[in-house]
Amino acid sequence: MKIDVLTLFPAMFAGPLDESIIKRARAVGLLDVKIHNLRDWAHDRHKTVDDRPFGGGPGMLLKPEPLFAAIEDLRRKNTRVILLSPAGRKFEQAIARELAGQKQLLLVTGHYEGFDERVREKLADDELSIGDYVLTNGALPAMVVIDAVARLLPGVLGDDESSQDESFSSGRPGLEYPQYTRPAEFRGMKVPEMLLSGHHAEIEKWRREQAKRRTKERRPDLIK
Repeated sequence: MKIDVLTLFPAMFAGPLDESIIKRARAVGLLDVKIHNLRDWAHDRHKTVDDRPFGGGPGMLLKPEPLFAAIEDLRRKNTRVILLSPAGRKFEQAIARELAGQKQLLLVTGHYEGFDERVREKLADDELSIGDYVLTNGALPAMVVIDAVARLLPGVLGDDESSQDESFSSGRPGLEYPQYTRPAEFRGMKVPEMLLSGHHAEIEKWRREQAKRRTKERRPDLIK
């Protein structure tokens, strides 16, 4: 899979994309991520990418000229162009799974007061938000999308089943069940006897019940 990112802050991506699962996926060729600086498509010697909004108001808007030029240069036949902004639909696991089936994504990160509306109208295939809170720019949301999508690509995880056995994965009611590892007793706290029983069918039943209970207690909004 190929993912291009258009941003004003390319240096922010250096750490997250060079560690852990994403680093391994890139190293073996399962994921190709390229970071592009929007200012490279600016039309003046000052590399201007923003201007004041018509009609007045606070802040600045990203100008259409560099955005149109950049997106048109980077877009290919199968590219899905996605704006990262608070106005987008809320990013969830189902969307990550949907995006993992694409051949190429172009993530366009917002900044200042957002995008000139003509970018949305003519160039964007989708618009995503990672939550109802304010961030400085769209770089962090782009990293979240890349991470969530990358782990769903075949071969990226050492055990592909592990991506199906987590919170919000397909078939789960919401949150994941509690898990334990050795030692069986630590500072007086014991692992539930069921997990030590060896009865796999009963353990699976216990896990389903615990997942439902945890979801009901902590995220009742997920229960339909």
